[in-house]
Amino acid sequence: MRLLVVEDDPLIARSLHQALTPLGNTVEGFARHAEASAALRHDSFDLILLDLGLPDGDGLTLLGELRERGDTTPVLILTARDGIDDRVRGLDLGADDYLAKPFSLAELEARVRALLRRSQQRSDNRLRLGALCFDPALGLATLHDEPLELPRRELCLLEDLLLHAGSITPREMLENRLFGFGEVGSNALEVYISRLRKRLKDSGLRIRTFRGLGYRLEEERE
Repeated sequence: MRLLVVEDDPLIARSLHQALTPLGNTVEGFARHAEASAALRHDSFDLILLDLGLPDGDGLTLLGELRERGDTTPVLILTARDGIDDRVRGLDLGADDYLAKPFSLAELEARVRALLRRSQQRSDNRLRLGALCFDPALGLATLHDEPLELPRRELCLLEDLLLHAGSITPREMLENRLFGFGEVGSNALEVYISRLRKRLKDSGLRIRTFRGLGYRLEEERE
């Protein structure tokens, strides 16, 4: 999954990145309201972890802007403000969960998994299509119940394609997921698509290319 962390404390931001990245997530971070607002207007994320006390504005203002324009991305508020009024206001503005600092990283990880699972309308964390299965919590992919050893970027690509299985996953979304906000070579994504296709050979699944749109993971038909 692609997560956005909006947190101005560098120690906390670094801890979040270190805790959430090994779970198979791509984590982007911003310390200021203006930076996060610009990113959210031009890109999409699967979950936002939002601090309330930002140096150039209130996190609740950012949340309000998000919901006003119809963005339903799940938001987990992380804040030292533990007063009931702030908690109620955040939930009323559209936050999906609330975690007061200091918090346990184990609890944070569990809440992140729960929010992502809920947003994808899944009963558990695993993603499946045919003989292919991916468990985000373990970072483990299997094919015909056998482990499928994949480098990090191929694993991220597989997860995104599984999340949108049967639908076209936009090319831009995949590039941002794999390479972040940096510049991407013209054929960088195709290289990883090609590698993944080879791994899925004879699996009963295929990755179809839709020129100018993106890619779709689907079951092969007779």
